[in-house]
Amino acid sequence: MSIFSRFFKKSSLDNNQAAVVDLQQPSVSENSTIAYDIEALYNLLTDIEGADRLVIKASHLEALEDMRSEDLPRRVLALQKIIYEDPSLVKPPAVEELPKILEELMEHLAKNLARKTIEDQLEKRINAKMEENHQEYLQDIRKQIIKEEAPAEDSPQAKEKLAKLEALDKIQLTKSILELLRPHSLEEVIGQERAITALKAKLSSPYPQHLILYGPPGVGKTTAARLALAIATKEATSPFAEGAPFVESNATTLRYDPRGITNPLIGSVHDPIYQGARKDLADGSIPEPKPGLVTDAHGGILFIDEIGELDITLQNELLKVLEDKKVTFESSYYDPNDKKIPQYIKKLFKDGAPADFILIGATTRAPHHLNPALRSRCAEIYFEPLTPEHIQKIVAQAAEKLGITLTSEAATLISQYTTEGRKATNILADAYSIALTRGNQENITILPEDIYQVAQVSRLSPYIKDKSSSQGEIGKIFGLGVAGYMGSIIEIEAIAFPCKTPGKGTIRFNQTAGSMAKDSVFNAASVVRKLTDLDINDYDIHINVIGGGNIDGPSAGTAILLAIISALQQRPIRQDIAVTGEISIQGKIRPVGGVFEKAYGANQAGIKTMIIPKENAKDIPSDLHSLDIHPLETAEEAMALAFM
Repeated sequence: MSIFSRFFKKSSLDNNQAAVVDLQQPSVSENSTIAYDIEALYNLLTDIEGADRLVIKASHLEALEDMRSEDLPRRVLALQKIIYEDPSLVKPPAVEELPKILEELMEHLAKNLARKTIEDQLEKRINAKMEENHQEYLQDIRKQIIKEEAPAEDSPQAKEKLAKLEALDKIQLTKSILELLRPHSLEEVIGQERAITALKAKLSSPYPQHLILYGPPGVGKTTAARLALAIATKEATSPFAEGAPFVESNATTLRYDPRGITNPLIGSVHDPIYQGARKDLADGSIPEPKPGLVTDAHGGILFIDEIGELDITLQNELLKVLEDKKVTFESSYYDPNDKKIPQYIKKLFKDGAPADFILIGATTRAPHHLNPALRSRCAEIYFEPLTPEHIQKIVAQAAEKLGITLTSEAATLISQYTTEGRKATNILADAYSIALTRGNQENITILPEDIYQVAQVSRLSPYIKDKSSSQGEIGKIFGLGVAGYMGSIIEIEAIAFPCKTPGKGTIRFNQTAGSMAKDSVFNAASVVRKLTDLDINDYDIHINVIGGGNIDGPSAGTAILLAIISALQQRPIRQDIAVTGEISIQGKIRPVGGVFEKAYGANQAGIKTMIIPKENAKDIPSDLHSLDIHPLETAEEAMALAFM
């Protein structure tokens, strides 16, 4: 028996294998082992590969016909092609070479079987190790999830800081004095009766309007808006529900971000790549919409102080929200088909965030500084400057809340240092602190000395200077100007001398008063000859605005005309009268702006009589600030009233 036949035990093919392989074995002689070895080798290949796969493999290697041959060299050639997987072998070996070739095939097949056995064992070990590692990984994940869901144990340092914060919470100082003195009802808002009536009416209506509140600082715009909402929620006709939000912001703190990362007013989207995105959403590449103040104010009021300072882009975005009553969000990271996205995020992207509110903007700037489109959507209410009488009522009201006595002299003194209600209560609060140092805390009285001390420490100067007089003056008259929402007195003086060479007179005017005032001088000069029959070319005339203030507009024209005529005719002008109005070259007094504010300025200076253009008569009440207001049409009428 050959080495091959001793190494392998004979395996008999079952009927199915024999049928598939279709081995038609030739007769093998009793003393021949070659045929037996060939048959045993085929049987082994059938056990390794399987009958079907062996046939398919032999077919691909072009060995099927040789495998079925009765010729032993051809059958050995088929074995060579199958075992070596080499279809290029085409020549059957010689008969005498068959034993050696069979030995080589056996060695090659034995090596392959040994390698395959080792590979199988290694694969089993790898799979076992992988399964073990997988179970360990799953266990780590479970522990991580449990750790994230369970509250983390604070470190000793964190516990110490928490204890310090809790200790600080237990320390309470007394209530802020400014909070105590702030008005808590609309009746406590002094000097704004007309504005408050309009504010209440517009908010209590079934169809409330967006509003813009104009006025100087410290007169109660914010407080009035908050209190008006509280009243509106109790009215049956008002759409505001009980507890409607009053969201307050300041336009100077609202900045437009061109990157779109943040927008506290309108709202923005925190994309997962940006810092600040929630970790659980960022890990899933889910964008998160962040509603802004307009959504916080839904169903109530959004109050924006200093709205005139709001960035123009934010103003335009705000207009869009006012139209749509909602805020829409967009993000390139949003996939509506992503099932991991929370439902509230899907709703925000699909339907937007609600933003149905009433806008109230407050500003100390002139109307032309605001976006015209924004103004067109809002009703406008003007809050009035406070008079000294208003300031005195405010500080008296504050003194009552403090439970102290305020002398009338001290109240009058406070009203001379400020025109702002907030500033007045600040002065009173400072004087209260000074009075406490005198030791008698049960019966505190605020004296003028306390006010003077506050004024010295704070470097305050009297705001009100009584400039009126019962004595007339030649060539001097009071005009009226407006700065912001505050009127003021403009002192104009003129002097005239006959020139040495008739017909070669000059007119001098300080350039700092502005080009419009200079034009008013020339207009007045043209009217002088018509009214007096005097030729100003025969005089050297000098006109001066005391203090060198700039006159914005032609409203000083009538005052300049009266000053020139007074200087030419040496006629004294009443010093308890103030004049505003543009003068035409026909001698007509033309209408001007800011008459309401100018009346306030006249009252502050102690003026009793005010001349205004007749066309402005409808702009102010006839008894405003107890002034004797005269709407006039011509310069002759003004001369008759102004000259003594």
